[in-house]
Amino acid sequence: MKAYLEPEEVALMEKAATNLRDRLLIRLLFHLGCRVSEALALAVEDVDFEHGAISIKHLKSHLKLSCTECGQRLGRSHAFCPICGGKVGKAQVAQQEHRRQRSLPVDSETLGILKVYIERGGPVVKEGKTFIFGINRHRAWQIVRECAGKAGLPDLINPETGKVHSVSPHKLRDAFAVMAVKLNDSGDGLRLLQEHLGHQSFNTTARYRKVSGKEHKEWYLKLWKEIP
Repeated sequence: MKAYLEPEEVALMEKAATNLRDRLLIRLLFHLGCRVSEALALAVEDVDFEHGAISIKHLKSHLKLSCTECGQRLGRSHAFCPICGGKVGKAQVAQQEHRRQRSLPVDSETLGILKVYIERGGPVVKEGKTFIFGINRHRAWQIVRECAGKAGLPDLINPETGKVHSVSPHKLRDAFAVMAVKLNDSGDGLRLLQEHLGHQSFNTTARYRKVSGKEHKEWYLKLWKEIP
């Protein structure tokens, strides 16, 4: 039982996709290492072909909002402060959300596929915005599972809990992170990975060293003095 996907296995999933949209979805989830919610929120305007980058909006609802009058912590849905009754301004929310955006570099091959997809009319217009993918979260999960099944990939096991999971969109994000750690697990490498993935906590990023098995192997080989 495997703990994560290898790049070669993700490539098999791409080949198993029956249309360009599904192939692009799998590719972006892996090559960007983004969350499925972030991928589905991508709009054509978020893609900068000139500089080879994509703007990602972090959509987790852990916004740290507080009342400007009394300092009371507020939820995202609060229109008024429950303590002092002060009105929560839209500008305050927008400012908090802006800090949770990041710009990610994209490889040229992925950009090329994305450009062809856009030229062929793949994006979908909703509420005045042109989204790359006009599908919901449930359909995205179906696409990933179907392509994994066609590629003959096995289920994956969580190394911490022992639970077995089918291949999901988040497993493509995990595959990107593990690949990055294997290539560079230095302090700078992990810091850049943390920034790329949008993790607030370094500990969340560092866990991929354990998932890759590299930390355990280095510890063991040092016991027998096989590595300095």
